Amino acid sequence: MLDANRSGTATASPRAAATELAVPVAVPAPAAPPGAREGFAARCTRALTSPYTRLSLLLALLAGGAVCVLLFEPQRLLTQGWPPQLGGAAAALVFAAAYGLCTVAFVPRPLLNLAAGALFGSQLGLATALAGTVLGAGVAFGLGRVLGQEALRPLLRGRWLRAADGQLSRHGFRSMLAARLFPGVPFCAANYCAAVSRMRWLPFLLATALGSIPNTAAYAVAGARASTPTSPAFLIAMACIALPAFAGTVVAWRKRHQLRGR
Repeated sequence: MLDANRSGTATASPRAAATELAVPVAVPAPAAPPGAREGFAARCTRALTSPYTRLSLLLALLAGGAVCVLLFEPQRLLTQGWPPQLGGAAAALVFAAAYGLCTVAFVPRPLLNLAAGALFGSQLGLATALAGTVLGAGVAFGLGRVLGQEALRPLLRGRWLRAADGQLSRHGFRSMLAARLFPGVPFCAANYCAAVSRMRWLPFLLATALGSIPNTAAYAVAGARASTPTSPAFLIAMACIALPAFAGTVVAWRKRHQLRGR
């Protein structure tokens, strides 16, 4: 609104000037908290696929497998034999699959190798046991890689753990081959350690198949000739089992003192 002053000049009143200069400003709405932006389904999916949830699932599966072994007692194959309705190649395939699942559930491989030799003889027993060994190692490696690697890798802070992880990651084939040939390395521990590392699938499975041949063959022959414990084949097989175990114990004892000296 214009007002006339004494000189005759029209000027704007302060109230009108303030009204004309006012510019509407948009006030932003308050930001929603991060948890409110995603729905319930998204939060559940993120929680179920988190590394620690998958690790918990892996532990639950392993515990369930161990309970099944205690309930069904697969070692009864050594005393009761194979079911009569199964025979030939079908029996070998079923045994190889059961062998692999039993190794994942912590059944000792020597027991299964003896059963393979006792049920199928030296040659077919060796082939069946090797197939079950590779199958069980592959299942354990896959479970550890999918369910446990992401949660366990941040825990590799100790000097020995980092050294083992680096050795398995950089020299996967020869490291796993040595672990399979060395009788003191537990089968399941080697599988899950390799799964946590960055070792690839093919070197792991190939080293497992090649490195498991000597020990598996000795147990399969011993199982096949268990009815004749004084036969040369049985005695040689037992020597092939006992000598590597003794050598492995000596090497582990010497390495223990060397590590203490450092």
